[in-house]
This record gives sequence, structure tokens and C-alpha cells, in this order.
Amino acid sequence: NNQGLIMNDTVYPLSDNHRIKFESFKFYMTNVVLVNNNQPVWIEDNSYHLVDFDDLDSNQLCLEIPDDLVFNAIKFTLGIDSATNASGAKGGELDPTKGMYWTWQSGYINFKLEGTSDLCNNPKNQFEYHLGGYIPPYNNAQQVNLSVANPNKFKIIFKLDKFVKALNLSEVNHIMSPNQFAVDHARSAARCFEITDD
Repeated sequence: NNQGLIMNDTVYPLSDNHRIKFESFKFYMTNVVLVNNNQPVWIEDNSYHLVDFDDLDSNQLCLEIPDDLVFNAIKFTLGIDSATNASGAKGGELDPTKGMYWTWQSGYINFKLEGTSDLCNNPKNQFEYHLGGYIPPYNNAQQVNLSVANPNKFKIIFKLDKFVKALNLSEVNHIMSPNQFAVDHARSAARCFEITDD
């Protein structure tokens, strides 16, 4: 609801007097491309960014682009591409110690959201959405394309309230492996990115 996310201690209201609390929220932004009139004008090398809302520094993407570059859109992948997944665990932002690599099967978690809500019908009222998978038909990575009105100053925001409203916390509150539910939720997440120049 247009407020910054506070993890762990803050309880947020949901409709019908229910509540939700977030304990972990992170995702991969990869393959960043700047576009002008539908044509790529800049492609980031080695483009892997882990955005972790427990680490505010990870929310700042520093892109080294030419001063005179003209662009009116940005596109990126929400998640890790199939080729990177298939080549096994890596270092840096892709290091398994970041908590975004499944140890029980090959592949990265593209999007992770964990917390509690009284809507979850389990003993601890927990929800866990670990969205990943790269083998068809459950290729989970999603393309995001956003128009940029002011290339000199803009923010990419994720509308977490929009994502939560699309969930059915009482029915599906644990996704921990590649499946159709994971793909559907990843598509929903990709639709929650917006641009603001505030």
C-alpha cells in the first residue's frame, strides 16, 4: 500500500480483519537490458542481482551506462535462466549460501516469500513460497518489461500488496518445488513490478 516494507516485527492488516507478517522476501533480477523504442541499447554483462529486503544495500542497482545513453524502457528477468541453472551452483550473487539454491535438487529459487498469517491453516500459521524451476513445463523465470518516462531518475517498485491479494493463503500456503502453482505465482509476481519517478 505504497509504504516501505518492514520485516519481521510489523504486522500488516489484510481484508476481513486478517493479518500478515513478512519474515523473508528476496528475488533475482537478471539479464538487465535498457531499451529505446523497442531496440536494446545497453545490455548488462554478468547480470545477476539478488534483491533481499533484509539487506537494504541490495535494493540499489548500480548500472555503469554511458552518460549520453537514451532509453525509454528497462527489461529484466525475474529469476535465473535455464542455462545458468543447468550449469550448477555459482559464486557471487549466485552463491548457495545466499539461501536461494535448492540443495535437494539442481536449480535456483527465483523468488522467495516467507511469513505468517492467520489465514494459513497450519499449526504455526506459516506461508512459504519458494518459486523456481527451469525444466519445461515448469520453467519459472519471467520476463518483466517496464516503460521509463524519466531515465535520469526512476525507481522500480514491487507491489507486494498486489501479490498478496492474488494469493489464496488458506488453500495454497506452501510451494517448495517446481510445479504449476509455482509458475502461476511467478507470473503473478512479474505483474507486480512498476516504475515510479518519485
